[in-house]
Amino acid sequence: MSIDIGIAHQARQQVANQLNSLLADTYTLYLQSHNFHWNVTGPLFRELHLMFEEHYVELAEAVDEIAERIRTLGFPAPGTYQAFASLTSLKEPKETPDAHGMLETLLENHETLVKTCRSALKEAQQADDESSLALISDRMRVHEKTAWMLRAMTQK
Repeated sequence: MSIDIGIAHQARQQVANQLNSLLADTYTLYLQSHNFHWNVTGPLFRELHLMFEEHYVELAEAVDEIAERIRTLGFPAPGTYQAFASLTSLKEPKETPDAHGMLETLLENHETLVKTCRSALKEAQQADDESSLALISDRMRVHEKTAWMLRAMTQK
């Protein structure tokens, strides 16, 4: 069945490709935040444990929204570790860092996600895809604010 939402197939495909990268980055950050929630130690344990939980809960909802937008555009959403690993631009530490290292890692990855959003925004703008624009813009705002908060926590 054809999709007739006022956006050409090729334009929808290009936006979906950008959303695939956004989904992979978001899912990778979700896993990382959950990992850090489980494994954080030190004097800020309780505060960081709860903050990381807030992060991964918010990211889990975002994963669903992004995947559903890809499906709305008419394309399959990636959904395997292998697919996410090949699409993500986020860096993962080889070993679990200490609490400060967790904050620095999350800060770097939220900033990377802002860049992923900016790239996706350009494609959605070219396609005149307002729905994807709104979703991507909302995600970018979340990652910018979270990066600001993490940056404040990592300052000495």
